[in-house]
Amino acid sequence: MRAQVVLFDGFDPMDAVAPYEVLYAGGTASGGALEVELVSAEGAREVPSGNGMTVWATAALDPGAADVVVLPGAVGAMPDPASEEVDENSIPAILGRTLTTALPGLIGEVLERPGALLATVCGGSLVPAMAGLIEGRRATTHHMGADFLEATGTVHVDARVVDDGDLVTAAGVTSGLDLGLYLLERELGPRIALSVERLFAHERRGVVWRAEGLEPVS
Repeated sequence: MRAQVVLFDGFDPMDAVAPYEVLYAGGTASGGALEVELVSAEGAREVPSGNGMTVWATAALDPGAADVVVLPGAVGAMPDPASEEVDENSIPAILGRTLTTALPGLIGEVLERPGALLATVCGGSLVPAMAGLIEGRRATTHHMGADFLEATGTVHVDARVVDDGDLVTAAGVTSGLDLGLYLLERELGPRIALSVERLFAHERRGVVWRAEGLEPVS
């Protein structure tokens, strides 16, 4: 199995590194059943994050070969809803600039390919949402971006991790650890996930939301 964690200009390092580390450890624990790499839409390059850290993407995002694609959010502030000025350093603006790159088209190919899985951390879900790729789908994001996500036509679910089939999204920045562990459980099984959970001394929080079972009456 091949996983690719996508980097773009202004990305949040924690959003990318946390699931990368978990998936890498899962590959080791499984004897190489999972390989993970850092990629960009443009190919191998140095990618500036939003907090001054630069990370090297070793390859290009390949929607025809990646079984799991993880998309991080960005570093920045949420815009003031009372202001009419556009803050170019706000998270929506930074994520919006990815729409002018090849990234949305590549993400669309991932979602169209049977068996492939798109996962996002924090504001990462806003990229396919703003591109119109997940309208009507259920997803989560950082709580400060929930209204923005819903404005795109995506159905916001207030949960730490939301599993909507080939779309798995996680909420705030530290939920990238929980996302990675859930992906290991889902794709490689609970024994691999538990071994990595113990290695990282991190217990997943909350219940993963899925459209299954009885619906609450209130």
